[in-house]
Amino acid sequence: MRRVGLVLGVAMLVLGGALPAEAKPERRCGWLVNPTPANWWLRDRDGEWVLSVQGRDPVAGMDEVPDMSTRGWVETNGHYGYGCACLTLETAPGQRVVRVLAAEALPLSRCRADRALPPPG
Repeated sequence: MRRVGLVLGVAMLVLGGALPAEAKPERRCGWLVNPTPANWWLRDRDGEWVLSVQGRDPVAGMDEVPDMSTRGWVETNGHYGYGCACLTLETAPGQRVVRVLAAEALPLSRCRADRALPPPG
């Protein structure tokens, strides 16, 4: 019985150590969208990266996202809306965001000039 516990403990350590290895940091730039409370995503040339959905816990590191109104912000619903940003994200397969490592607000003109980006809304 003691051996089974040891084997399970080692298996949990091995599997637990493997999970962070699948996540990888990536710098992604595009439209940072916050249309309503607690809903945030980044739309870049590769698609949509969900950061927060109302009613669920946001991804770790959302406190790294700066006040977007400092470099341009388009209000579409009260003070909710979208801006242009680059985020360094730890991602996993399936366009899943694991953690926000860093974020930088950019001028709206940067995203508007990028023809590879889909519309922000």
